[in-house]
Parts: sequence; structure tokens; C-alpha cells
Amino acid sequence: RDRSPSRGLGDVYKRQLEEDAYVDISEEIKEPPIAISCGEVTMTTLKGNTTYTIPLATYGNFSFIQAPPKSMKTYFVSLLVSTYLKDSNKFSGHIKGLRDKRKVIHFDTEQGRYHAQKVFRRPVDMNAGEVDDDYHTYALRKMSYTERIDFIEYILQDKLESKNIGLVVIDGIADLVSDVNNITESSDIVQRIMKWTAEFNCHIITVIHSNFGSTKPTGHLGSFLEKKTETQISLEKNTQNKGWVTVSCKRSRSFSFDDFSFMVNEAGLPEVVNICLLYTSPSPRDGLLS
Repeated sequence: RDRSPSRGLGDVYKRQLEEDAYVDISEEIKEPPIAISCGEVTMTTLKGNTTYTIPLATYGNFSFIQAPPKSMKTYFVSLLVSTYLKDSNKFSGHIKGLRDKRKVIHFDTEQGRYHAQKVFRRPVDMNAGEVDDDYHTYALRKMSYTERIDFIEYILQDKLESKNIGLVVIDGIADLVSDVNNITESSDIVQRIMKWTAEFNCHIITVIHSNFGSTKPTGHLGSFLEKKTETQISLEKNTQNKGWVTVSCKRSRSFSFDDFSFMVNEAGLPEVVNICLLYTSPSPRDGLLS
């Protein structure tokens, strides 16, 4: 978009940018509130031992899940969504949601309506069939990648009137570009996600494949996600316990959570099977993004 069609409008726009970008170093800015937590960490400080909640997701930021194909990424998304909807349930283990009655919006870009509905119903089944009117679900398979971007923005901005949006899931982000190796499109969509999280003060979780035989998320899109994300979550099949999937925090702007695993139970629902332990970290910056 051309935001500077004339010098006058350009000056107004620049002043707005300056106002939005200026940070007053004397202002007390609180940490972003947590949307989803994943255990606790105890640290030794000058005031003694202090225990902190480990954020998996905070409002105003985004995270992404990466894994090889068929690594139960969508099941893990269901686990997070169900937990956030009810703050906790019998499947969530140490993972906790801090929803405070906010809306949840779930976009599936890949599957048809039948399979997408199965995915959208799973968090409801995990919460004893309790239907939540603020859980909004959309299947975007029929749309082009540009239509998907416009539709997501329409839902966030106009349909839900930008009010009280808490968690947004985009499964998966590769369908919002024509090519994951297109530098311009990859940069643009990551910038758009950052804009949405800031504008609506929500947390966005998205999903991307890992490169074949690698631990890196696919393409230039994956590289841009790594640079800008709050939390980078990796899934891989557990080598010691058949049917388990190990969840790891590859990068975080806060404390990194310990590895844990989940499985799909006999009812076809994901559940945590071993939990993060309370641990003591020698350094508050250990494992953090620069």
C-alpha cells in the first residue's frame, strides 16, 4: 500500500509512526501477560529464591510449532487450544491457560471441511463436550494464499471487531505464501503476523514443517519465523517410548520450558504423559534469544 500519496499525508503518517515507535525509557512497562504457561522455574536472587511462571505464549507475541510430516502437530495444537479454552483439563498436565474470557480463533489452511471439523471438535471433546460460543473455527483450503491473508484479517478486524481476541491459531503458515522460499512473501507474512499480534494484543500460534533430515523450519519462511518469534517449539517422535511425541523449546525470549512428551490416547485425544519438573536455573538469560 502507498501510505504517502502526497507530502502532507506522508508527514502525518511519519508522525504517527514516530508516536507508535517512541519508547520512553522512564516509563514503567510491564511484561506482556501470559496466555499459556508451561511449568515454573526457581531462581536464586538477592532477595532469596523466587519462583517464576514459564511462558509458552504471551499476549502481543507469536510462536510457531515445527515438526516433520506426520508428527502429530495438529494434535498438539488441539492440546494447546483445549487447555486455553478451559485454563486446564485432565489432558494438559503442567500446561495452563490464562484466557480471561477472550475469544479463540482457529484457522485450518490445509484440510477440507470434514477433516477440519474433526480437528475443531477435538478441543471441545477434550473439555467434556462443552461448546464455547467464543471458539471460532474456519477452514481455508479453497482459498488462494492471498485470499487467506485477506480473510484472516477480515475476521480479526471486522467480523470480530478486534475485541477481546486472545488466541489465534493458523495451521499452517506455509499456505499464506506462494512459495516458502520467496523472500519477499515470507518477510511480508511474518511482518503481518507481528502487526496482528500488536494491533489486537493477542497471541498467534502457527505451524510449519521442518526441512527433510534437518531441525530447521522449512525455507526462507522458516528463517524469518525463527528471527521474530517469541517461542519456537519443536516436535519429534520419542525414541524411547513408542507413540510418544517429545516437545522441546528450541528458542524463547523468556525462560525455556523443559522437554516433555504427549501421546494420543485410546480415545484419540492428545494428553501430556510426563511433566516439566520445577528446576533451578543459574542464569535468567540461559537459553534466551538475543
